[in-house]
Amino acid sequence: MLKLFNILFRPLSKEKTDMAKTKSQEQKVIDALSNGAELTVAQMRDRFNMANPTAVVANLRNKGFAIYGNRPAKSSSLRALRYRLGTPTRAVVAAGYKAIAQGLV
Repeated sequence: MLKLFNILFRPLSKEKTDMAKTKSQEQKVIDALSNGAELTVAQMRDRFNMANPTAVVANLRNKGFAIYGNRPAKSSSLRALRYRLGTPTRAVVAAGYKAIAQGLV
């Protein structure tokens, strides 16, 4: 009987409790961008251990996040595309509502 009690009420292993605390790659990117960070592909790869950051950004855009890619001016030596979280323009929102109304989405 004691053996059955120990099996039923044993503490959760460390692996199971840690899994609930980990964030997805998408959530890590959203958290960083919502805090005002502008991230390059290389930074996302290094910071969040991602294999394909552009796919993560594409998935987030498909989920409705307004993620913009900005390239610095030509005079800048750092020409890497920087992603940032922005606010969509009224035209973009209007186009989305129009697509929903027409049944395209």
